[in-house]
Amino acid sequence: QLRLVESGGGLVQPGGSLRLSCAASGRTLDDFASGWFRQAPGKERELVSCISADDDRLKYADSVKGRFTISRDRANNTVYLQLDKLKPDDTAVYYCAAREVPLRDRSACPVPLWQYEHWGQGTLVTVSE
Repeated sequence: QLRLVESGGGLVQPGGSLRLSCAASGRTLDDFASGWFRQAPGKERELVSCISADDDRLKYADSVKGRFTISRDRANNTVYLQLDKLKPDDTAVYYCAAREVPLRDRSACPVPLWQYEHWGQGTLVTVSE
């Protein structure tokens, strides 16, 4: 069983930065595409970024391009999301998710929320003065 645990959320001023971590256990993330989603108050959960199992493909929502960066540390079995130039509209609960992919699909980076089988509990990011 794959378990995902997010950390790194908190209160930050506009223009500030945070780094979110998604620590995986039970399985190696080498077999999974990974994604970060967020859900703001009163809004639906949306994809922020994803990274393929082989790190060849990365995607970002238009609203975060140029400000957020997704990465993977295989030695620590952890996926990160670096959040820079934060805005109040970035305030949300951020979730880590993973989708197991067959060997032939190691470069896949799925966008639909329903394709991810494994989810963390979320970490709250609040951007405010």
